[in-house]
Amino acid sequence: MKKIKNINLGKNKFFFFTFLLIFFTNHYSFSNSIGLIKLKILDKVSSKNTELEFKIGDTVNYKNLQIKVLKCKNSEFDDDPEITAYLQVVDTNKLSNDEVFVFNGWSFASSPSINPFDHPVYDLWIIECL
Repeated sequence: MKKIKNINLGKNKFFFFTFLLIFFTNHYSFSNSIGLIKLKILDKVSSKNTELEFKIGDTVNYKNLQIKVLKCKNSEFDDDPEITAYLQVVDTNKLSNDEVFVFNGWSFASSPSINPFDHPVYDLWIIECL
């Protein structure tokens, strides 16, 4: 007697596990992105501080800066929690396409000098993730 393999059963399992993988990956990766972030911007010319609060994932224009926060996390394991955020900052006054982002990377609230935001007019740091 010849055994017949059920190929459809294997295909169904593959698609089911692929669906579960995609669903849980999207669910957990975007669950951190829902929230608010508070940033403080120092205008070095006028010496004025401005506090911005906006949704994570939104793009905010502040004078000639275009700021977008992709992720914001509070560490859960320390007594003194660390706040980290992934920022993308574009200077809209720069007309050359040599440098797209003024800053593109992770920023740390307790020590912003690890990955500094270098701009001649503005200074930017994280206050909190809500």
